[in-house]
Amino acid sequence: MKTFFSVFVTVFLAEIGDKTQLATMLFAADAKSNKWIIFAGSALALVLAAAIGVLVGAQIERFISPRTLKIVAGVGFIAIGIWTIASK
Repeated sequence: MKTFFSVFVTVFLAEIGDKTQLATMLFAADAKSNKWIIFAGSALALVLAAAIGVLVGAQIERFISPRTLKIVAGVGFIAIGIWTIASK
């Protein structure tokens, strides 16, 4: 359960206010659109993206140690953050 809650909180916080949520809000802002269809489409897209992440991660883990993956992911996030700050 610890892993479940760690993943849930991390992904939930990462998704709040990101471009995916903003795009979903734009679709929902259309008065003629069915909000449940928008919810279902965006939820399915997130589930499929997460499934791809899990499958690819499981395959990568067979060749690269989890410690190395954490370091690469951390450096990648820092690089994206620096790039985001520098590009404004």
